[in-house]
Amino acid sequence: MTAYLSPTQELLTIRDWLRFAVSQFENSDIFYGHGTDNSYDEAVWLIMSALHLPMDTLNNFLDARLTSFEREKLANFIEKRITKHTPTAYLVKEAWLQGFKFYVDERVLIPRSFIAELLVNDLSPWIEYPEMVGSAVDICTGSGCLGVLLANSFPNATIDVVDISQDAIDVCNINIANYGLQDQITAVKSDMFSALKDENNVCKQYDVIISNPPYVDAPSMAALPAEYQNEPQLALGSGDAGLDHTHTLLREAGNYLNEGGILIVEIGHNRDALEAAYPNIVFNWLETSSGNDFVFLLTKEQLV
Repeated sequence: MTAYLSPTQELLTIRDWLRFAVSQFENSDIFYGHGTDNSYDEAVWLIMSALHLPMDTLNNFLDARLTSFEREKLANFIEKRITKHTPTAYLVKEAWLQGFKFYVDERVLIPRSFIAELLVNDLSPWIEYPEMVGSAVDICTGSGCLGVLLANSFPNATIDVVDISQDAIDVCNINIANYGLQDQITAVKSDMFSALKDENNVCKQYDVIISNPPYVDAPSMAALPAEYQNEPQLALGSGDAGLDHTHTLLREAGNYLNEGGILIVEIGHNRDALEAAYPNIVFNWLETSSGNDFVFLLTKEQLV
């Protein structure tokens, strides 16, 4: 554990605190990966968000002096970031995904998904007319972030966001309310598809099913940095090979898709294992900023 000495009486301005935070982060063993990849960006995010200042106004406030309360708050956050490896997103209760701001806390995984990149273009070319999408669901939604992005891409769709965790559903409802989407998005507590049936056991039907499910395999779970160990482990691990949730999606999603519907799933680094497990399925691998090994698409026709 890295040592930490509180400097609240000596550091007066945002410039002072920014320099101090960068130095402390550089001299620590913290891991970046929840929105930043270096000590400077991490320090800017922590300080500006903790002080409730817009990120793009840093230069306007560099020499602003902080109150004693603000200095104590920053000292506390920096200490937790270093000694407990608490992700900055949990400290400041926010995370960003494709320009959208989401409330997060320790009850949910910090938003990150290649599917968010694909939603920027409304899942083109697989979806030709976004306005014609009438229904969509995000399975294993966590904070509900991808559900909000679905609503942005498909404004005429009714959307369900599904998670097994009541804690996650509670956070989903915060984000749904923050964007005023209560009439379009419904948070559903369910073990994947289990609650998506009516009283006659008839499956709900969707034009689009997306999922960024747990997909970390057992060996990788054991080797995760401390920051990821501070996230809900239920939202990360998926059996020995990291494919338990994906098996469920492939087995059941076809029953919940309308004709012409599509399933999009993120699987981390499990492409080889997935293709070995399903040699008769020709997966459509989608291009993301990190390549085409991480997200696949299948049509209803391929699934059934």
